[in-house]
Amino acid sequence: MKNFVLIIALLFSPIIFGQTAKEIIDKNIEVSGGLTNWKLLNSVILYGNVTLGINDEYPIKIYQQRPNLTKTVITINKKETAIEGFDGKKGYAMNYAANKLQEYPNYVAENFDNDFIDWENKGFEAKYLGKEKIGDIYCHKVELTKNVNKTVYYFDVKNYMLLREIKKEETLNYSDYKQVGSLLMPFRIESSSPKKDSDYVISIYKIDTNKVFPANIFKF
Repeated sequence: MKNFVLIIALLFSPIIFGQTAKEIIDKNIEVSGGLTNWKLLNSVILYGNVTLGINDEYPIKIYQQRPNLTKTVITINKKETAIEGFDGKKGYAMNYAANKLQEYPNYVAENFDNDFIDWENKGFEAKYLGKEKIGDIYCHKVELTKNVNKTVYYFDVKNYMLLREIKKEETLNYSDYKQVGSLLMPFRIESSSPKKDSDYVISIYKIDTNKVFPANIFKF
């Protein structure tokens, strides 16, 4: 009888004592819109304002398209200026010291989707790291690893929404989730880094999805 009870306890221990990394990721994808809807998303335009430093605030537009095309534009003195992006072959970023946009040969373009969307097919390994508080909110911590790259994600234990993402040189906080079509997306993104000089906050007021962009939209 004791052995039978032990076997039952071992079988159900994942349910009793905690969830796996895969279960947490799957739940996040489910509650935020579902894997099918995320894969049907092919492009977005984010409209908002970005705050740099303490008081420097500018209108911002971010264009993104599968698989990794991106362009960030801010408005300064009523003039739109591209400050960063990837055109499919080359990456660009603003050199503020020289006050001009320049090509960066080693620019690493990020995928359109978060890494945890379809993470297994992308070759990542997932590990559950337990729970940790962000402010007053308990979060599940999940680490994704591929080669030497590691990213830690924090998911709210109550609703499984992504609240924080920690990369090697950047921490991203997500909040103010709103419905955009069939998907839930964050309308506030805060970025911080050890250097502090690249910290920013983006407050989004509108997101367009699956728009057909002009052929030259990602040119610099």
